[in-house]
Amino acid sequence: MPQVIEWLNAGPDDIVWRYPSEDITWGAQLIVQEYQMAVFFRDGKAYDVFNAGRHTLTTLNLPLLTSLLTRLAGFGGNKPFKASVIFISSKVFAGKWGTRAQTTELAPLQVFGQFWFKIEDASLFVNEVVGGQNAYTTDEVNTYLRGFLNEKIIDELSHYDLVTVFTRLDETSVIVKNSLIDYFKRVGIEITDLRFGGIDTTPEYRERLFWLKTGKTAPDEVLRMETLKSAADSLGKSGGGGAALGTGMVLIPQIMTPTGAQAAPAAALVICPKCSARVPATSKFCPECGAALAPPAAGAINCPKCGKSIPANSKFCPECGQSISS
Repeated sequence: MPQVIEWLNAGPDDIVWRYPSEDITWGAQLIVQEYQMAVFFRDGKAYDVFNAGRHTLTTLNLPLLTSLLTRLAGFGGNKPFKASVIFISSKVFAGKWGTRAQTTELAPLQVFGQFWFKIEDASLFVNEVVGGQNAYTTDEVNTYLRGFLNEKIIDELSHYDLVTVFTRLDETSVIVKNSLIDYFKRVGIEITDLRFGGIDTTPEYRERLFWLKTGKTAPDEVLRMETLKSAADSLGKSGGGGAALGTGMVLIPQIMTPTGAQAAPAAALVICPKCSARVPATSKFCPECGAALAPPAAGAINCPKCGKSIPANSKFCPECGQSISS
């Protein structure tokens, strides 16, 4: 009775299966079911490929393998020969992926989704994935494909900024899918679809993304606010409450001035000598701790109308415009 080589009981999620014996006899019956392909593989290389049907193995339908065998000593037309028969399913499969990536601003991303694929070139797939990666089982193939896909997604997302990734997710997934098509073709796989199922970042970048998406704050404003926050943190660590700046130093928040806009006059501030709080320069007592502040500079007078302290040589009050008689 001739040898029968067949993949029986293939499951719906099975991609690849290797016939358990490498001893193949001439005249054996190779049965390839619908949506299957069979590849003869030997010495790290794929040879003849068979599509669906019943095939009697002869030197005529195994021309590539026969050519190899004829170069080997001791080859005979009726002698069994050694080769692996790799069965490949040609159905469309769904796979899951998930990885960590980052944007052009180095914002960390956690992304995951699904992809759909099928084996387009069985010979190339066996050479590059099955034999090349020693992935002889479905689990090993899926592990390799996920790793391959994750690596390419990390590379692609590194070319986009945070807003593009989050606000144009459908478009981004199409671009990523198109970029992956060529990569997978090189290993005999056709990507039929790829989708992002979810994407997230850290709380810090979520807050930045919120302001950018609302449109209430321009991107340079977000950066300016972050710079101001970092500066304030540094000041706090350097001496507490800004004391390192020196008592009486006037602080002007230039960081908050929008780019290209004329800044409004900033109120002059002084540092309380007791608690280091920033208080208006016109204050007589600190509103935080009640300490008396330095009196107005020598030579100052009070405006007869509004009572504000002004330089003695003023002709008009800078606060209310009152004429000052000499």
